[in-house]
Amino acid sequence: MLALVNASPEDQWRILCSMSAADLLALDADFEAWAHEAQLPPKKEGWRTWLMMAGRGFGKTRAGAEWVEKIARSRPGVRIALVGATIDEARRVMVEGVSGVLSVAKRRRHRVKWEPSIGRLTWPNGSQAQLFSGDNPDGLRGPEHDFVWGAPDSGCRSGGSS
Repeated sequence: MLALVNASPEDQWRILCSMSAADLLALDADFEAWAHEAQLPPKKEGWRTWLMMAGRGFGKTRAGAEWVEKIARSRPGVRIALVGATIDEARRVMVEGVSGVLSVAKRRRHRVKWEPSIGRLTWPNGSQAQLFSGDNPDGLRGPEHDFVWGAPDSGCRSGGSS
C-alpha cells in the first residue's frame, strides 16, 4: 500500500489497473490505508471532540461512518448517537448512503442489523447506534451514549455544503 501512496499519479493508475477486482475491493475497504490524515481520528489519546470542516466530496461521511463502525465493532455494548439535521437526512446519508455505516460494514464484510422503523443499528457484540435529529433536540434527553457522530445540516440556511 505504501508503494501506491508514494507513487506518481501515472504509476498509481498503472498499479490500480493491474489489480484484480477482489484486490480493488479489499483496497477500498481498507480506508485507513488510503485516507487523508484529516479523515482519520486524532492520534492523541483522550480527545473529546473531532471537528472536520471540509468541502463537498472531501469524505466527511465516509470518515464518520468508518469511525462509528470501528468503535461499534471494537467495544462490545457501546451506545452511539447518530445525529443529523433531520431523521430522514441521517438515515439517507449517515446510515444508508454510499458512504454510510451500512456501506462501510458491507465493504468489510461485517454484519450489522438495521431496523429502519426505529432508527437503530445493532452489531453482533451488542453495540448499538441510534438515529436522532437536530430538529428534535429533546429526543437526546434521557438515553446515555458513549459516543456521538453529528453531521452538519444540509447547508440550506448557511449556503455552505455538508
